[in-house]
Amino acid sequence: MEEPKKRRGDRKDAWLVRETDPMHRLMPYMLPGRTANEAVLNEEIDLTAVNEFLKKKNADEPEFKYTFFHVICAAMAKTILMRPKLNRFYSANKLYERKEISFSFIVKKKFTDDGAEALAFVKIDRESDVPPLEQIYGQVKKAVYSVRKEGQTDATTDKMEILLKLPGPFLSAAIWALRRMEAHGHYPTSLMKDDPYYTTVFVSNLGSIKMHASYHHIAEWGTNSIFLVIGEKKLRPFYDENGFVGMRDTLDLGLTADERIADGVYFAGSMRLMKKLLAEPELLELPIGEPVDY
Repeated sequence: MEEPKKRRGDRKDAWLVRETDPMHRLMPYMLPGRTANEAVLNEEIDLTAVNEFLKKKNADEPEFKYTFFHVICAAMAKTILMRPKLNRFYSANKLYERKEISFSFIVKKKFTDDGAEALAFVKIDRESDVPPLEQIYGQVKKAVYSVRKEGQTDATTDKMEILLKLPGPFLSAAIWALRRMEAHGHYPTSLMKDDPYYTTVFVSNLGSIKMHASYHHIAEWGTNSIFLVIGEKKLRPFYDENGFVGMRDTLDLGLTADERIADGVYFAGSMRLMKKLLAEPELLELPIGEPVDY
Protein backbone atom coordinates (compact mmCIF):
# COMPACT_ATOMS: atom_id res chain seq x y z
CA MET A 1 0.00 0.00 0.00
CA GLU A 2 1.53 3.29 -1.11
CA GLU A 3 1.64 5.98 1.55
CA PRO A 4 -0.26 9.21 0.82
CA LYS A 5 1.87 12.22 0.00
CA LYS A 6 2.52 14.49 2.96
CA ARG A 7 0.15 17.44 3.10
CA ARG A 8 -0.13 20.50 5.28
CA GLY A 9 -1.31 19.46 8.75
CA ASP A 10 0.21 15.96 8.63
CA ARG A 11 2.69 14.88 11.29
CA LYS A 12 5.86 12.85 10.86
CA ASP A 13 4.15 9.90 12.61
CA ALA A 14 0.56 10.33 11.36
CA TRP A 15 -1.75 11.75 8.72
CA LEU A 16 -4.36 14.34 9.60
CA VAL A 17 -7.88 12.92 9.22
CA ARG A 18 -9.52 15.55 7.05
CA GLU A 19 -12.91 13.97 6.41
CA THR A 20 -14.94 13.23 9.51
CA ASP A 21 -18.35 14.09 10.92
CA PRO A 22 -19.14 17.23 12.98
CA MET A 23 -19.37 15.23 16.23
CA HIS A 24 -15.80 13.94 15.96
CA ARG A 25 -14.56 17.43 15.12
CA LEU A 26 -16.37 18.96 18.10
CA MET A 27 -15.77 16.27 20.76
CA PRO A 28 -12.13 17.16 21.53
CA TYR A 29 -13.24 20.69 22.40
CA MET A 30 -16.21 19.53 24.49
CA LEU A 31 -14.44 16.60 26.15
CA PRO A 32 -10.70 17.26 26.02
CA GLY A 33 -8.32 14.55 27.16
CA ARG A 34 -8.24 10.79 26.71
CA THR A 35 -8.99 9.97 30.33
CA ALA A 36 -12.32 11.83 30.04
CA ASN A 37 -13.22 9.63 27.05
CA GLU A 38 -12.30 6.12 28.18
CA ALA A 39 -14.43 3.32 26.78
CA VAL A 40 -13.87 -0.06 28.46
CA LEU A 41 -14.54 -3.29 26.56
CA ASN A 42 -14.28 -6.65 28.33
CA GLU A 43 -14.36 -9.99 26.54
CA GLU A 44 -14.23 -13.57 27.82
CA ILE A 45 -12.24 -15.63 25.32
CA ASP A 46 -12.68 -19.40 24.91
CA LEU A 47 -9.13 -20.73 24.57
CA THR A 48 -10.00 -24.18 23.23
CA ALA A 49 -8.80 -23.43 19.69
CA VAL A 50 -5.78 -21.42 20.87
CA ASN A 51 -4.67 -24.25 23.18
CA GLU A 52 -4.68 -26.74 20.30
CA PHE A 53 -2.93 -24.27 18.03
CA LEU A 54 -0.16 -23.60 20.56
CA LYS A 55 0.30 -27.33 21.17
CA LYS A 56 1.08 -27.77 17.47
CA LYS A 57 3.32 -24.70 17.30
CA ASN A 58 5.35 -25.89 20.29
CA ALA A 59 5.43 -29.57 19.28
CA ASP A 60 9.14 -29.34 18.43
CA GLU A 61 9.80 -27.82 21.86
CA PRO A 62 11.44 -24.56 20.78
CA GLU A 63 13.61 -22.84 23.38
CA PHE A 64 11.33 -19.78 23.22
CA LYS A 65 7.76 -21.06 23.17
CA TYR A 66 4.75 -19.59 21.41
CA THR A 67 2.29 -18.26 24.01
CA PHE A 68 -1.13 -16.69 24.38
CA PHE A 69 0.63 -13.32 24.40
CA HIS A 70 1.94 -13.80 20.85
CA VAL A 71 -1.41 -15.03 19.54
CA ILE A 72 -3.41 -12.21 21.16
CA CYS A 73 -1.02 -9.49 19.97
CA ALA A 74 -1.04 -10.96 16.44
CA ALA A 75 -4.87 -10.99 16.47
CA MET A 76 -4.84 -7.38 17.66
CA ALA A 77 -2.41 -6.37 14.90
CA LYS A 78 -4.55 -8.04 12.21
CA THR A 79 -7.66 -6.38 13.64
CA ILE A 80 -6.06 -2.93 13.57
CA LEU A 81 -4.91 -3.41 9.98
CA MET A 82 -8.45 -4.32 8.91
CA ARG A 83 -10.07 -1.73 11.20
CA PRO A 84 -7.81 1.33 10.73
CA LYS A 85 -9.84 3.72 12.91
CA LEU A 86 -8.36 1.83 15.87
CA ASN A 87 -5.01 3.32 14.84
CA ARG A 88 -6.15 6.91 15.35
CA PHE A 89 -5.44 9.44 18.07
CA TYR A 90 -6.21 13.01 19.03
CA SER A 91 -3.51 15.61 19.55
CA ALA A 92 -4.14 19.34 20.03
CA ASN A 93 -7.87 18.75 19.29
CA LYS A 94 -7.12 17.23 15.87
CA LEU A 95 -7.71 13.65 14.75
CA TYR A 96 -4.81 11.74 13.19
CA GLU A 97 -4.26 8.27 11.73
CA ARG A 98 -0.96 6.70 12.74
CA LYS A 99 1.43 5.62 9.98
CA GLU A 100 2.59 2.48 11.82
CA ILE A 101 0.99 -0.32 13.79
CA SER A 102 3.06 -0.69 16.94
CA PHE A 103 2.94 -2.31 20.37
CA SER A 104 4.70 -1.59 23.65
CA PHE A 105 4.88 -3.82 26.69
CA ILE A 106 6.87 -4.31 29.88
CA VAL A 107 9.32 -7.15 30.34
CA LYS A 108 10.10 -8.18 33.90
CA LYS A 109 13.75 -9.18 34.11
CA LYS A 110 13.11 -11.36 37.16
CA PHE A 111 9.75 -12.34 38.68
CA THR A 112 10.62 -10.97 42.12
CA ASP A 113 9.48 -7.90 44.08
CA ASP A 114 12.71 -6.07 43.33
CA GLY A 115 13.15 -7.41 39.79
CA ALA A 116 13.79 -4.58 37.34
CA GLU A 117 11.39 -3.78 34.50
CA ALA A 118 12.23 -2.81 30.95
CA LEU A 119 10.13 -1.57 28.04
CA ALA A 120 10.00 -3.39 24.72
CA PHE A 121 8.48 -2.49 21.35
CA VAL A 122 7.11 -4.31 18.31
CA LYS A 123 6.37 -2.75 14.92
CA ILE A 124 4.22 -4.48 12.32
CA ASP A 125 5.27 -4.49 8.68
CA ARG A 126 1.93 -4.28 6.91
CA GLU A 127 3.55 -4.79 3.49
CA SER A 128 5.33 -8.00 4.46
CA ASP A 129 4.20 -11.51 3.52
CA VAL A 130 5.44 -12.65 6.93
CA PRO A 131 2.32 -13.63 8.95
CA PRO A 132 1.41 -11.40 11.91
CA LEU A 133 2.07 -14.20 14.39
CA GLU A 134 5.64 -14.67 13.16
CA GLN A 135 6.26 -10.92 13.13
CA ILE A 136 5.13 -10.67 16.75
CA TYR A 137 6.93 -13.85 17.87
CA GLY A 138 10.27 -12.90 16.30
CA GLN A 139 10.36 -9.36 17.68
CA VAL A 140 9.13 -10.34 21.15
CA LYS A 141 11.77 -13.08 21.35
CA LYS A 142 14.50 -10.62 20.41
CA ALA A 143 13.24 -8.00 22.88
CA VAL A 144 12.90 -10.43 25.80
CA TYR A 145 16.37 -11.93 25.31
CA SER A 146 17.83 -8.44 25.00
CA VAL A 147 16.35 -6.88 28.14
CA ARG A 148 17.02 -9.97 30.28
CA LYS A 149 20.75 -9.85 29.64
CA GLU A 150 22.57 -9.18 32.88
CA GLY A 151 23.18 -5.46 33.45
CA GLN A 152 21.52 -4.33 30.22
CA THR A 153 18.88 -1.57 30.24
CA ASP A 154 16.45 -0.53 27.54
CA ALA A 155 16.72 2.73 25.60
CA THR A 156 13.65 4.21 27.31
CA THR A 157 15.15 3.75 30.77
CA ASP A 158 18.44 5.28 29.63
CA LYS A 159 16.65 8.41 28.37
CA MET A 160 14.58 8.74 31.53
CA GLU A 161 17.74 8.59 33.61
CA ILE A 162 19.22 11.45 31.56
CA LEU A 163 16.12 13.59 32.16
CA LEU A 164 16.16 12.80 35.87
CA LYS A 165 19.63 14.32 36.20
CA LEU A 166 18.00 17.74 35.70
CA PRO A 167 17.08 19.77 38.82
CA GLY A 168 13.33 19.76 39.56
CA PRO A 169 12.48 23.17 38.03
CA PHE A 170 14.46 22.40 34.86
CA LEU A 171 12.83 18.97 34.58
CA SER A 172 9.38 20.56 34.84
CA ALA A 173 10.36 23.07 32.15
CA ALA A 174 11.67 20.28 29.90
CA ILE A 175 8.43 18.28 30.25
CA TRP A 176 6.38 21.44 29.52
CA ALA A 177 8.47 22.05 26.40
CA LEU A 178 7.98 18.45 25.24
CA ARG A 179 4.21 18.77 25.70
CA ARG A 180 4.20 21.94 23.58
CA MET A 181 6.28 20.20 20.92
CA GLU A 182 3.78 17.32 20.88
CA ALA A 183 0.85 19.75 20.47
CA HIS A 184 2.52 21.09 17.32
CA GLY A 185 3.60 17.67 16.03
CA HIS A 186 7.29 18.27 16.70
CA TYR A 187 7.98 15.78 19.48
CA PRO A 188 11.56 14.53 18.84
CA THR A 189 11.73 11.28 16.86
CA SER A 190 14.66 10.15 19.02
CA LEU A 191 12.35 10.18 22.06
CA MET A 192 9.19 9.04 20.26
CA LYS A 193 10.67 5.75 19.05
CA ASP A 194 11.40 4.67 22.64
CA ASP A 195 8.27 6.11 24.29
CA PRO A 196 5.60 3.45 25.01
CA TYR A 197 2.88 6.12 24.92
CA TYR A 198 3.59 6.73 21.24
CA THR A 199 2.50 3.26 20.15
CA THR A 200 -0.84 2.01 18.84
CA VAL A 201 -1.39 -0.40 21.74
CA PHE A 202 0.18 -0.58 25.19
CA VAL A 203 -0.14 -4.22 26.32
CA SER A 204 -0.11 -5.44 29.92
CA ASN A 205 0.13 -9.21 30.37
CA LEU A 206 -1.18 -9.38 33.94
CA GLY A 207 -2.07 -13.04 33.56
CA SER A 208 1.64 -13.89 33.52
CA ILE A 209 1.93 -12.67 37.12
CA LYS A 210 -1.39 -14.26 38.24
CA MET A 211 -3.05 -10.89 38.75
CA HIS A 212 -6.83 -10.48 38.42
CA ALA A 213 -7.49 -7.21 36.61
CA SER A 214 -9.22 -6.29 33.36
CA TYR A 215 -8.78 -2.51 33.28
CA HIS A 216 -5.93 -0.07 32.90
CA HIS A 217 -6.34 3.63 32.25
CA ILE A 218 -5.01 5.33 29.14
CA ALA A 219 -2.78 8.38 29.56
CA GLU A 220 -2.76 12.03 28.54
CA TRP A 221 0.90 11.83 27.60
CA GLY A 222 1.77 10.85 24.03
CA THR A 223 -0.62 9.52 21.40
CA ASN A 224 -1.57 6.04 22.65
CA SER A 225 -5.34 5.48 22.34
CA ILE A 226 -5.61 1.78 23.32
CA PHE A 227 -4.50 -0.14 26.41
CA LEU A 228 -4.91 -3.92 26.28
CA VAL A 229 -4.93 -6.01 29.47
CA ILE A 230 -4.44 -9.79 29.13
CA GLY A 231 -5.87 -11.59 32.15
CA GLU A 232 -5.14 -14.94 33.77
CA LYS A 233 -6.14 -18.22 32.17
CA LYS A 234 -8.83 -20.04 34.17
CA LEU A 235 -11.49 -22.74 33.82
CA ARG A 236 -15.11 -21.66 33.38
CA PRO A 237 -18.37 -23.45 32.53
CA PHE A 238 -19.56 -22.89 28.96
CA TYR A 239 -23.12 -23.29 27.71
CA ASP A 240 -24.68 -23.59 24.29
CA GLU A 241 -28.29 -23.37 23.09
CA ASN A 242 -28.87 -26.97 24.28
CA GLY A 243 -27.56 -26.48 27.80
CA PHE A 244 -24.32 -27.18 29.68
CA VAL A 245 -21.30 -28.09 27.54
CA GLY A 246 -18.47 -28.35 30.05
CA MET A 247 -15.48 -26.61 31.59
CA ARG A 248 -13.15 -24.78 29.25
CA ASP A 249 -9.98 -22.73 29.51
CA THR A 250 -10.82 -19.04 29.20
CA LEU A 251 -9.03 -15.73 29.27
CA ASP A 252 -10.32 -12.25 30.10
CA LEU A 253 -9.33 -9.44 27.76
CA GLY A 254 -9.77 -5.82 28.82
CA LEU A 255 -9.54 -3.07 26.23
CA THR A 256 -9.52 0.60 27.25
CA ALA A 257 -9.80 2.98 24.31
CA ASP A 258 -10.35 6.66 23.57
CA GLU A 259 -14.00 6.49 22.48
CA ARG A 260 -13.59 9.56 20.26
CA ILE A 261 -11.56 7.65 17.65
CA ALA A 262 -14.57 5.56 16.53
CA ASP A 263 -18.20 4.87 17.39
CA GLY A 264 -19.74 1.95 19.28
CA VAL A 265 -20.68 0.03 16.14
CA TYR A 266 -17.08 0.22 14.91
CA PHE A 267 -15.68 -0.99 18.25
CA ALA A 268 -18.22 -3.85 18.34
CA GLY A 269 -17.28 -4.96 14.81
CA SER A 270 -13.60 -4.81 15.74
CA MET A 271 -14.13 -7.05 18.77
CA ARG A 272 -16.07 -9.54 16.63
CA LEU A 273 -13.09 -9.73 14.27
CA MET A 274 -10.69 -10.15 17.21
CA LYS A 275 -12.77 -13.04 18.58
CA LYS A 276 -12.96 -14.64 15.12
CA LEU A 277 -9.14 -14.62 14.87
CA LEU A 278 -8.78 -16.15 18.33
CA ALA A 279 -11.38 -18.81 17.50
CA GLU A 280 -9.48 -19.65 14.29
CA PRO A 281 -5.83 -18.82 15.11
CA GLU A 282 -4.62 -20.50 11.91
CA LEU A 283 -5.70 -17.27 10.18
CA LEU A 284 -2.77 -15.57 11.91
CA GLU A 285 -0.37 -17.67 9.83
CA LEU A 286 -1.61 -16.04 6.61
CA PRO A 287 -0.01 -12.82 5.29
CA ILE A 288 -1.14 -9.90 7.42
CA GLY A 289 -2.75 -8.13 4.48
CA GLU A 290 -4.99 -11.04 3.52
CA PRO A 291 -8.66 -10.17 4.25
CA VAL A 292 -10.72 -12.16 6.76
CA ASP A 293 -14.47 -12.57 6.46
CA TYR A 294 -16.08 -12.03 9.86
